[in-house]
Order: sequence, then structure tokens, then C-alpha cells
Amino acid sequence: MNKSRVIFAAVLTSAIGLSLVYTPRLHAAQDTLPSRLSDQEFWKLSQDSSEPNGYFQSDNLLSNELGFQYVLPQLVQTARQGAVYLGVGPEQNFTYIAALHPKMVIITDIRRGNLHTQLMYKALFELSADRADFVSRLFTKKRPEGLTTKSTASDIFNAYWPVDTSAESVYKDNLKAIDDLLTKKHNLPLNDEDLKGIEYVYYNFYWFGPSINYNSSSASGAGRGGNYVSYADLMMASDGAAYRSFLANEENFKTLKDLEEKNMIVPVVGNFGGPKALRAVGKYLKDHNAVVAAFYLSNVEQYLMRDGIWTAFCQNVATLPLDEKSTFIYSSQGGGGGRGGGLASALRPMMADVKSCGG
Repeated sequence: MNKSRVIFAAVLTSAIGLSLVYTPRLHAAQDTLPSRLSDQEFWKLSQDSSEPNGYFQSDNLLSNELGFQYVLPQLVQTARQGAVYLGVGPEQNFTYIAALHPKMVIITDIRRGNLHTQLMYKALFELSADRADFVSRLFTKKRPEGLTTKSTASDIFNAYWPVDTSAESVYKDNLKAIDDLLTKKHNLPLNDEDLKGIEYVYYNFYWFGPSINYNSSSASGAGRGGNYVSYADLMMASDGAAYRSFLANEENFKTLKDLEEKNMIVPVVGNFGGPKALRAVGKYLKDHNAVVAAFYLSNVEQYLMRDGIWTAFCQNVATLPLDEKSTFIYSSQGGGGGRGGGLASALRPMMADVKSCGG
């Protein structure tokens, strides 16, 4: 057991002893989660579960974890299909979602900017007929001839690479289509700040194109280049044996599109160690007799420990409905972020941590 897991077990033991007793989910009864959420239910779950906007050191518009796919063969053997997926951050969640086919997804992030990113993606998935159309809209580039539903991710990104970015007028039309889908089709009561946030996210994808990287939007960032992996790199990456990104094939894309159209990917604003967000999510899931299949943490744990709120995170985790298949997906290497994949994902069973507490 590594140091992080030892600390997790020790702190969670103390946390539960002080505040609550965790009862394992012994019987996987049928959940009562809806097959889709109405627009009102979607927004209510998102906002009622959310905490005030928090701070993170970067915009985090996309992942820097080139090694995030290597756990997928083990994940699909370990975690439950068709349950609930929890996550943090932007697009890397989509590849895990495509692999697990969850019934519901809730993505919690400390920044409201991530909610804006997820809403942008929601609109683009719904507006796009296929992967090539999605990439066209995401980067405001005219679709090249010859791309089909059989094209690989490499086919798609290599075809788009030499295509000039369209005029700003096309970007503005695309942005209007995003805003209209969210505010007119779904009637989401987005305020000016939210709309400006979505515009900020989308403009960065327009400006940097497929070469956008984790650091592009930073004032001190590397712009289009630098030592960070690009969006194209991430989508064309493999697990060493197969290509599994959410843009690797049409089936993966359709899994995400269907969930978005059903309002079943819900963005929440909250700190993992905060007083409300994860607990509200846990209550909603328990009220619907649901179970967490997987929880993608990225490297958030290191920030929770740095900020002295690890115990609060442990208490929050103990309120989630888990079973023996519930799995943490976490970053196994701290720091980094370079082109070699400074962060890589690993797995650990959530119940193992909880059971070690005597729950």
C-alpha cells in the first residue's frame, strides 16, 4: 500500500469515528434513477448541489495526462457498467464514460469555469451529427472531404490539421448556436457571467485549434506549443494496445451524445473537501438507490492534503453509495505534465479504503 493510501485509510478511520458510520451497500437493488432528466431537473440538481465558485491555479481547459488510457482495460473488468460515474475536470472524463456506459454522470469541480466547459461540450455534442462534425465545431474549422464514421481519430485530426481556422464570423455563429441550444432549447437560466464564461472557453478552442494544450490559456503559458500535450495528442493516444479515446470511434462518441441529450451529464461546482457538493450528490444517489461505479479524482488529493481538508474529503467519500466494484481512478504521479505524460492514471477500490475504517 502506498503512502497516499495509508494516509487515506488512517484519516478516514478518524473521520468516520468522529462523525458517522459508513454502511456498505450489500445488495445491488434496482436503482430508481430516471432514464433522462428534464431541463428543470438537470439545472436544479446542478445548482442545488453546487458550492460557491472556488479557485484553482489554472483554467484546466483540457487534460495534461497522456497516460490516462492505460487503466482502461483493467477498469472495464473492475468497475460496474451502467451505474453512476463521478469525476472532476474536463474532457478526460469522456473517455472513461465511454468505456463504462454509466446511466448518470456527475462531474464536480471547484471552479465554475469547469461548469462552463462542460456546458460548452454539452451543446457541441448535441449539435454535432458525428465525430468529424464535432471537431469542426469545437475548433471552428471547415470539415474536410472524405471523413466518415469509419475514420480513426488519427484520420480525423490529421485531416483537420492543415485546414485553416474559419473566419471570426463563423466562430460567432457557432457560439450563438451553443448559447441558443442551452438557453432556448433547454431553457437554462444562464446569467451574463455564465455566458461570458462559456464564450471564454470556446474562444480558446477557436484561437488555439487542435494544438491547444493545458497551458495555452495561461498568461505565462506556452501558447500553441511548449512542452505540453495537445488536444490532438490526447485524442490520438492509445493504451499501448488499442485506441480508446471518446473520439476513437463513433460508438464512443454516441455514448456521450446520448447522455448529453438526456441531460444525464450534470456539472456541479464544489470542493471535494467542501461542506455541500459531494454530500448532496451522495444523498441524491442514495435517494435513488444508485451506486457509484467509478470516481475519477485526477491529482486532486494532493491539493486536499496541501490545503488541510483531507479529513473533510474522507468524510464526504463515506457518504457516497458504494459497493465492492466501486473504483477510484487517480493520478499516480505528481507534477509533470510534459509531453511524455507526466501524469498517469491508476486504480484502487473505494471499498478497500472504507472497510479498513471498520465501517
